[in-house]
Amino acid sequence: MKFCSTCGRDVVLEVPAGDNRPRYCCAGCSTVHYQNPKMVVGTVTVWEDKVLLCKRAIEPRYGYWTLPAGFMENGETTGEGAARETLEEAGARIELGPLYSLIDVPHVEQVHLFYRATLLHLDFEPGTESLEARLFTEAEIPWDDIAFRTVGQTLRWFFEDRRAGRYELHTSAIRYTPRPAA
Repeated sequence: MKFCSTCGRDVVLEVPAGDNRPRYCCAGCSTVHYQNPKMVVGTVTVWEDKVLLCKRAIEPRYGYWTLPAGFMENGETTGEGAARETLEEAGARIELGPLYSLIDVPHVEQVHLFYRATLLHLDFEPGTESLEARLFTEAEIPWDDIAFRTVGQTLRWFFEDRRAGRYELHTSAIRYTPRPAA
């Protein structure tokens, strides 16, 4: 960040009085610009024994499969955002269930939240950010082509819980682990 979004003057990176970490601060209007994690919200949408996945038509991970999800918008709840993303990416109308997984991804400054959901009817089609929207049984899931670790983990938890006959809220964190140099 170079300029204050309030008054347009230069900002400096410093620890403001009473804080404990560097923030972008404006000397002109004294605005402190906080930068916080982005919320990614989505659903584990189910029809009978199948889960709805979307093949990505955008980067990152173009051509890989994901649960319908995306960034939460201002003015909406996490559940509203999850339902909106499911409609936008898969054209799917759902009955939203409880929060199912919450996974912190600090190295990309994100928190991923997935809700359980039930597909209301089979009249769905991919949105502009998806190449394909399709229902998969557990055996059909393209595990090697899952776009994000949070999606793979959420799907593993979901199928384990379904086999156990009970669903619980799962929380975790995925930390960046650099690959060793070749």
